[in-house]
Amino acid sequence: MKIIKKNQYNNMTPYKRVMTALRGDRPDKIPFTVYESKIPQCTVERELRNRGLCIVKRINSYKIIHPNVKVESFHFTDEKGRYLIRTVYKTPYGDLSTLDEPAGFTTWHHERMFKSPDDYKALHFMIKDSVVVPDYDNAIKTVKKLGEDFVVRDNLPLEPLQALISNFMGVETFSFEWMDNRDEVLKLYDSLVEVARKVYPIVAEGPLEFCNYGGNVIPQVIGVENFKKYYVPHYNEAAEILHKKGKLIGCHLDADNTTIMDAIAETDLDYIEAYDPGISPPVKEARRIFKNKVLWINWPSAWHLNPIEEIKKDTIRLIEEAESVSKGQEGGFIIGITEDVPEERWRENFLAIMDGIDEYEVRR
Repeated sequence: MKIIKKNQYNNMTPYKRVMTALRGDRPDKIPFTVYESKIPQCTVERELRNRGLCIVKRINSYKIIHPNVKVESFHFTDEKGRYLIRTVYKTPYGDLSTLDEPAGFTTWHHERMFKSPDDYKALHFMIKDSVVVPDYDNAIKTVKKLGEDFVVRDNLPLEPLQALISNFMGVETFSFEWMDNRDEVLKLYDSLVEVARKVYPIVAEGPLEFCNYGGNVIPQVIGVENFKKYYVPHYNEAAEILHKKGKLIGCHLDADNTTIMDAIAETDLDYIEAYDPGISPPVKEARRIFKNKVLWINWPSAWHLNPIEEIKKDTIRLIEEAESVSKGQEGGFIIGITEDVPEERWRENFLAIMDGIDEYEVRR
């Protein structure tokens, strides 16, 4: 690991700063990133970009289509005034449906696709009907259009078991099905594994430099042994394929990771993204356990209500913890925003975080 000396690259762009850190090196200053959906275009956004803020654009370099499933969507407003979208998936084994409520930067899922054991055959058909095709042209155009104030991140699908939880069933339904109908759940899991394996080589051959593999794992639901059995092997399988093409792979692990820290450390993931040191072990502990993995934190969501001066001080403290490691391992740390910040606080909070980063660099 090399350390880039301060002021060696006075004109390091936000893109280069993030990619330098993602490759484990120490850029001219700690990168500060934000998801494209978490910051509106405005004067403060422009100021932050001028000071080095890097915006993370998330896209897929592929598409998954279902040629034998007919999809219909119905948009309507209910009696409570909510704008809702009912999506129906028609299969030879019956219809599946979802009910979603768009809510600004996110979506509320009022009904998941899987509702009862009667849906196993239809859902299994739909998963088996998945066809994966490259979408490289769109990815290339996106990179060229956005320029070096952005990094463009690819995404593998959710981990096969996590897809059942997050996409199809929800936590409560999955938990009941895992206990009552595990054989059927594992059939769906096996089919999702097949789909994921079709995606790995397409992303590896694609134009984007790094990707996330799933995430939003809740260790308290999954448990350590299931995480090791149903998640870790897929991270490592995908990493082997992507690494051969020089691509980086990480995971969005934003829950309380206390129980799975050692298991994460044993994976071949290059970076851990959205890590929240407000609920997981502190940055210093994470750096010790993860060793050479890049730590890309989410600036702790719960701290955004603290006084502004504390936000700057906490930012400096986080960087100090990240860099209080063995000599030669100072690189590989990024501060990010991956969650919504209160509308009345984001401007002053983001500026305070950037002030903390700049003040630390002046001291260094």
